[in-house]
Amino acid sequence: MNLLKKEFRLCLHPTAPLMILLSALILTPNYPYAVSFFYITLSIFFICLTSRENHDAAYTLTLPVSRREMVKGRMLFACCLEGMQLLACCLFLLVKRLIGNQPNAAGMDANAALLGEGLLVYGLFNLIFFPLWYKNIQNVGKPFLLASAAVFLYIALASASTYVLPFVRDALDTPDPEHLAEKLAFLAAAALCFFLATALSMRLSVKRFEQVDLQL
Repeated sequence: MNLLKKEFRLCLHPTAPLMILLSALILTPNYPYAVSFFYITLSIFFICLTSRENHDAAYTLTLPVSRREMVKGRMLFACCLEGMQLLACCLFLLVKRLIGNQPNAAGMDANAALLGEGLLVYGLFNLIFFPLWYKNIQNVGKPFLLASAAVFLYIALASASTYVLPFVRDALDTPDPEHLAEKLAFLAAAALCFFLATALSMRLSVKRFEQVDLQL
């Protein structure tokens, strides 16, 4: 897809690789590992902010593409970055298992269910940030603050659930390969939620961006 190539070549922010490498925080003892998934959303914010300052929308509209394609290109770009971080997390989960995976006192253990938490973080962020941003692409800060507030509220609730919800505490918040079937079921459900949330976000974003009167 040509627009995706354009996003990687012209819009990729220097912080993106660094944020992906921050997945290594999974190796830190007693750290809220779900926070690791937030960092790539911060990079997405920087990408959108820099795009505004560089008048990326004005440039892209000179290309033979529709506004719908513009939205899909940017959101697919964001999903690619989220996917890269998820793969990095998989790598560090394996490393942590090799060096000795100790129980995490600050939330979900470093296990397969943690990847499900990451997908829910991405889905929630995408659902809130992009429709708000495409309502007015000159305003990047407020959509990011609202999306971030929702993400951290979810992380706080998810961390608390490892102590108060029996299913999470006794099945999901355990070292692999214990209760692997339950963890994989949770991961599959989280992946479905991510795809549904992102699809809805894209639909809302396209609708709003097609209606806005751009002042570029």
